[in-house]
Amino acid sequence: MDQGREQDRDGAENAVGGAADGVADGVADGVADGAADGQPGPDAGGDERPEARLERAVRVAEQALIEFEIAVETFRVEVENFSRLHHQKLGPMYARLDELEALVAEARAARTGDPEDLRRAQEARAAVMPMPGVEELFHDWIDTDGLSPEAAAMLTERPVQPPKRVRPGEEARRLYRELARKAHPDLAREEGERKRREEFITRVNAAYARGDEGLLRELSAEWEAGPAPAEERLSESEELYARLEWLAERKDMLSAVARELEESAIGAMLRMAPDDPDRLLEEIAEQLLAQVSERENELSGLVQ
Repeated sequence: MDQGREQDRDGAENAVGGAADGVADGVADGVADGAADGQPGPDAGGDERPEARLERAVRVAEQALIEFEIAVETFRVEVENFSRLHHQKLGPMYARLDELEALVAEARAARTGDPEDLRRAQEARAAVMPMPGVEELFHDWIDTDGLSPEAAAMLTERPVQPPKRVRPGEEARRLYRELARKAHPDLAREEGERKRREEFITRVNAAYARGDEGLLRELSAEWEAGPAPAEERLSESEELYARLEWLAERKDMLSAVARELEESAIGAMLRMAPDDPDRLLEEIAEQLLAQVSERENELSGLVQ
C-alpha cells in the first residue's frame, strides 16, 4: 500500500469516527429539545429538522466507511497475492538454503566431532523438514475465499493459475472501486437488498483478487442492468443514532483487520516496497541466490 493510499485509508477511517462522534453530539441537543415540545430544537438551523442533519451525518459516515473498507480490502488482496507469489517463487530457494545450512552443519560436526557442533547439526537437520501443526497443514488449502487456488487445482487436476502480480492493474482497481461504491451492502435499507448486494460484492471481490478486468466489466454491466435499489425511507432519530453506532463499530472492526494485516510478516514486507511490491520479490530472490552460493562454497570447503 503506497503512502497516498495509506493516507486515504486513514482519512476515511477518521471520517467515520468524526461523523459518528462530532455531528451526533451536535444534533443530540436539538433532538432532545424538539422532543420536549414536538418542535425542532434551537440548533436545528432554520426550519430544518434535527433528524435531517443526522440523516446527512449518517450518509457521510456510510461513504467514509465504504472508502475505508475499499482500502482495507485492496491491501488484503495485495497481502494475499504477495504471500502466494512469495511461497511459489521463493519457496524452493528457502528449501535449498535450509538444506545447505544442514549439510554445512553436518560437515562441520563430522570434521570437529565437537558435541556442540553435533547438536547444531541435529537442530539444522530437524529444521529442514519440521512436523507441521494442524493450522499449517490447512493453511495452504484454505484462504479467505475458501479453497485456495492450489488446493482447487489439485482436486480438479487443473494447472495452478497464480496471480500474475501482487497488485491488480490500474483499470481493475478503478472498476473495483466503482462497483464497491455503487453496490456496497451498507447502502441497503432492506434485508433482501442487503443480501443481494452481499452476494454481488463477494463476486466482485473474487474477480478483483484475480485482477480479472474483463469479469469486472461484466459485473459492472450486470449491476447497471439490475433492479434499482428501493426508495430510502426517512429514518427516525433513534434509528439513525443506531445506524451511526453500527458504523462506528464496523469501523473499529476494519481498523483491527487493517492493523493485523500491516503487522503480519507479509504486510511488513509490502510496506518496505509500497511502490513496486513485485520488484521486492526479485530483490529477495537475488539475496537468496547469493546466500545459496555462499553456503555452497562453504560446504565445498568443508568436504574437501
